[in-house]
Amino acid sequence: MKPSHLLTVSGVIASLPLLASAKSPNPARWHTNATYVNDASVIAADVYVRWDDSTNAYWAYSTEGADAGYYFGIYTSPDMSTWRKVPGGAIRNDSDNVWAEDWWWAPECYYNEKTGWYFLFHAGRYLNASKIAEYFKYPDFEEASKIGVAVSRSPAGPFVSIADHPIDYYPFDPEYHDINLLMSPPYLVPPSTHSEGLTAPNGTYIPSIDPNVFWDHDGSIWLFFSRNAYRNWIWSDEFERYIEESNIYGVRLDEAWWNDPKAKTMPAVHKSFRDVNKGKPEGWVTSVNESFPGPTRKDGFVPIISYALQPQVWENAHVYDYQASNGTSKNRRWSEGSTTIRTVDSYGEPVYFLTYSANNYASPDYGVGYAYAKSVDGPYYKSGSNPILSQDASRGIYSTGHGSIIASAGSNGKEIYYPHHARPSTDADRYLYNARLFVEPDSLYMGFGADTGDLRVPAGVAPYSISARKNGSDAWEVTVTSAQGAAFDLASPQNRLRAEIVGQNGNATVSVNGSTVSVPEGTTGEVRVFYERARANATLPWAEVVQFEGHVGAGKTVETTIRL
Repeated sequence: MKPSHLLTVSGVIASLPLLASAKSPNPARWHTNATYVNDASVIAADVYVRWDDSTNAYWAYSTEGADAGYYFGIYTSPDMSTWRKVPGGAIRNDSDNVWAEDWWWAPECYYNEKTGWYFLFHAGRYLNASKIAEYFKYPDFEEASKIGVAVSRSPAGPFVSIADHPIDYYPFDPEYHDINLLMSPPYLVPPSTHSEGLTAPNGTYIPSIDPNVFWDHDGSIWLFFSRNAYRNWIWSDEFERYIEESNIYGVRLDEAWWNDPKAKTMPAVHKSFRDVNKGKPEGWVTSVNESFPGPTRKDGFVPIISYALQPQVWENAHVYDYQASNGTSKNRRWSEGSTTIRTVDSYGEPVYFLTYSANNYASPDYGVGYAYAKSVDGPYYKSGSNPILSQDASRGIYSTGHGSIIASAGSNGKEIYYPHHARPSTDADRYLYNARLFVEPDSLYMGFGADTGDLRVPAGVAPYSISARKNGSDAWEVTVTSAQGAAFDLASPQNRLRAEIVGQNGNATVSVNGSTVSVPEGTTGEVRVFYERARANATLPWAEVVQFEGHVGAGKTVETTIRL
């Protein structure tokens, strides 16, 4: 069973992973004036968002945002724009099988409808020298990061790691000249010439971060990940220097873990990639062989995105960082945070789109690009329009990148979004932002809609429902829900209730605190309660939500009446 949903892209059917169709009362026939604002109110980084049928809500998973004692923040939303934080986080740091010691990054959650298990893929790093050597051969391998998986019966967690180790995958590059063996700590200065670098021994194990799992139409399961920049020095004739790069790779996974009804099986590399580099390079010997024999396998991978495969100028923002930092940073390139979807053009041919982030998130050149291919394992070709999402100081948006792709619930796959992280200033935390994403397989096009100002809420949210329940002698608890029945957090900075007394008794006033409406004891008459949304327009900071059925109509406000 694939965790995917059919969506329509440019009038044709395509497969977008991880989105289940929402059950609602024909939401396509309902419209609303409700808008949202990317207001930098939800701390999040490396954002992954999915729709969940069991809760009729969206769920976001983030590198940042967890409470003390937890890894990975979790948020939930009825409309992919007003978010409520789930207390704690995804994984308790004292739970069973916790293996990573830091660099808990880039969580992504996938649900198996057949078994009822949620799988949380994530990156993590070893610091223990013996464990580092077990996976990378060298005990001083600095960026010893791997991919882990935890499971839960609920999208809210808690998730528990399947095993006390990463997935069963040992990616190895037999052709790489490991020039770190020619360098001295802290490994900032590589050889000055290509010829010197070529004297370094071939072969290195590969560290990995930023997992993204993709189910292809034939049932095969693919893991896309980023090879850390560490120990990946690439000679550049263009710049006449070595530059340390992160690249995006792909590998097929087996299916046993996905089909395990008890979720006890750790994902493993598919047999077609398992130990394919055995015996390479011939006579591979290093100074640590006796003390640290390292892994017994050398698994393969498919290069997906790199500067060498297709250079683009915008990815060169950090190739002079060593000089610019007075010798404290390396010259680097980054290609990370990928998401892959499959579409079909009007001729019935598949078109795979892959988004990725390049450069360091703190850089003004950080942004999102995309590439396309005819098959899941490529070759992928970068768009000449890259970057398609980047910071814009005039709009107060910085560090835009590393998101996920999801169709809005109730849109039949026709309306696609890219939740991602961004910052409101150059020194702020990263926050959860959202933007419309347009995909046209016939023209190999991906592009974004507006991400500032008042943005229309995703399809399928209306019709809203509002109700009030008495809570004490002079207070009422008000609930606003989406078409699917998910409740809104009325304490969110994007939501509020406004109340007024009709036929009031004297100078009686009504007060609103989040979802609670209160009046003085003995007040008579009626209280009208309106649901409002925040706006970016300073002259009209709040607007009553209006909705109507069909394509045209005056609409009705979302309100309820409390009879005192």
